Amino acid sequence: MENNTKTFKYVDYLWDEAKASSFGDNQVDLFLYRSNILGADLRITNYGGGNTSCRTIEKDPLTNEDVEVMWIKGSGGDIGTLNRSGIAGIYTNRLRDLKNVYGGLEDEDRMVGLFNHCIYDLDSKAPSIDTPLHGLLPFAHIDHLHPDALIAVAAAKDSEQVTKEIWGDTMGWVPWQRPGFDLGLQIEKCLEDNPGIRGIVLGSHGLFTWGDTSYECYMNSLEVIEMASEFIEKKIKEKGSVFGGQKIESLPKEERLEKAAQIMPLLRGLCSSENRMIGHFSDTDVVMEYINSNDLERLAPMGTSCPDHFLRTKIQPLVLTLDKNEDLSDSDAILKKLEPAFEAYRQEYADYYNTCKKANSPAMRDANPVIIIYPGVGMFSFAKNKQTTRVANEFYINAINVMRGAEAITAYTSLPRQEAFDIEYWLLEEAKLQRMPKEQPLSRKVALVTGAGGGIGKAIADKLAAEGANVVLTDINEDSLKEAHATYKRDISTYAICDVTNTDSIASAYKKACIEFGGVDIVVHSAGLAISKALEDTTDKDWNILQNILVKGQFDLAKQATAIMRKQALGGDYIAIASKNGLVAGPNNVAYGTAKAAQQHMVRLLAAELGKDKIRVNTVNPDGVIVGSKIWEGAWAQGRAKANGITVEELPAFYAKRNLLNEIITPNDIANGVFSLVGILDKSTGNIINVDGGMANAFVR
Repeated sequence: MENNTKTFKYVDYLWDEAKASSFGDNQVDLFLYRSNILGADLRITNYGGGNTSCRTIEKDPLTNEDVEVMWIKGSGGDIGTLNRSGIAGIYTNRLRDLKNVYGGLEDEDRMVGLFNHCIYDLDSKAPSIDTPLHGLLPFAHIDHLHPDALIAVAAAKDSEQVTKEIWGDTMGWVPWQRPGFDLGLQIEKCLEDNPGIRGIVLGSHGLFTWGDTSYECYMNSLEVIEMASEFIEKKIKEKGSVFGGQKIESLPKEERLEKAAQIMPLLRGLCSSENRMIGHFSDTDVVMEYINSNDLERLAPMGTSCPDHFLRTKIQPLVLTLDKNEDLSDSDAILKKLEPAFEAYRQEYADYYNTCKKANSPAMRDANPVIIIYPGVGMFSFAKNKQTTRVANEFYINAINVMRGAEAITAYTSLPRQEAFDIEYWLLEEAKLQRMPKEQPLSRKVALVTGAGGGIGKAIADKLAAEGANVVLTDINEDSLKEAHATYKRDISTYAICDVTNTDSIASAYKKACIEFGGVDIVVHSAGLAISKALEDTTDKDWNILQNILVKGQFDLAKQATAIMRKQALGGDYIAIASKNGLVAGPNNVAYGTAKAAQQHMVRLLAAELGKDKIRVNTVNPDGVIVGSKIWEGAWAQGRAKANGITVEELPAFYAKRNLLNEIITPNDIANGVFSLVGILDKSTGNIINVDGGMANAFVR
């Protein structure tokens, strides 16, 4: 086949010849490169979906003879990020020999175990269920992808006829079959019956394409997808509208975000009735076109078609009946409207499970929705962590694109409920879930940290993130925030400029937390400054700024956090970073010491009031955190040095010598103190933990 076209409208052509040439004739590297650029375009395949492979001739280490080895994405991988450690090396001839022992559909699970007997490379990732789909075909390079346009064709009524209409005799078609050895045999037979075809459409599933080289395979995939996309867009133009046209209009963008921030903590609480969840929000044009349409009511209950879709989104979404202009300020009233919808969804899911389950089916999983649709506002998703919930959201957008295309072609068809159940509760899928690593102590929690642009605040955010939390970094310095945010991997953090002396600025930071993650579970007030002056030198400005940042800031942060935590009904933690100076009197410290003492007593008052809400409020008292602390960069260090009759350079050693353990205290030590309160001491509230190396005059009890 000739593949010379490099201009595409509906997919991204990302092949860089210079980069590809750098791999020379290394076919595995070229296959990995092809995989990565295919996975970079979510219209071509969704996260974790699809599979790619190549063949090479290698020396058999046992016989020293040349053997064909297939290199293929391993189980649980993602082609967009695939590297050498994520692939399996398989003896092709041994895999084909498994046809001699295959016992039919009831034998599928056993066959997966036999793939391990075909491994050539002992460092291989576990072979995936797609292995025979590639191995029973004869081509050097193969792509199995889940493009929205192709799944639209595959999920359309009369899919086989549509395939012929688009590609004529150049493409094969096989009906829906659950991935496994039998599907591999069907694909093999399709090729035997249709020699010379360039690819195969899998009913309700996806696409297979191939080529003699990695580049030919890549171009073949892009061209096939482009042809399907062009066909769909032509049908949409002929039809004049999609999804039956618009039923309601979207709210303006800012109003949508405001509504999302208001309702997400309520939705998060309801979705967390069995396990705490993290949220994600989307209001793209694709989403809004679908959720505002006349056909939403018909299409949403049908569920998704591609297995990768409903494995991550559940069989169908929950569609809210709230009016887009609903006043969401009365949380109790809104909750009363939402609860019946959630109860009905859970019951429907239980009915689905009980109707379809088999004797050996795994126990029913969380019955809460993953995808929630609010017409006029947007689409929410909730799952165990940010990556999972974001990907679920992306998968449902893929499903929207599939429905859009299939409806334009003929009509959208979804998998029968039993087929969907057999995939969702497949024992092999359950085994994958059981192999997942144990969750970290703060997994599924969202922490907002003030003063997180550096120093103690950044150390606290680092520790909470390292223990599994999502973190919302806040500070008044945007450059510091951007730099701090850049130190985390994707889906871990977000940031918001926040002046803790300004109530609206605090509200904006919490809004960011709600939209990005669904709410907040932990708040750490670490922002601050220190002023060391004698009484006669302390000005009203000094007094007011300390009170506003440390005391009023703490009050506003706690007040607004409590409102969100009460919506979620999941409890929470509030931590004040105070100081030994709130307990111990000393010279040149009246404004700072008074503010810190006020913080400490406010913690006790809040703990007494919020215990009924399972919101725990505690204090961490640092002292002498000189190395790495932003407070000690300016006049405070000079003031403390003067008060103690030493130089600034002598401060670290001086403070270390004066504590009982003779230890220098660092920001990481304070972060460990915070973690102990939010991650270990889950029955502690109203307490003070001193992280100061031991200061006898600051002992609390």
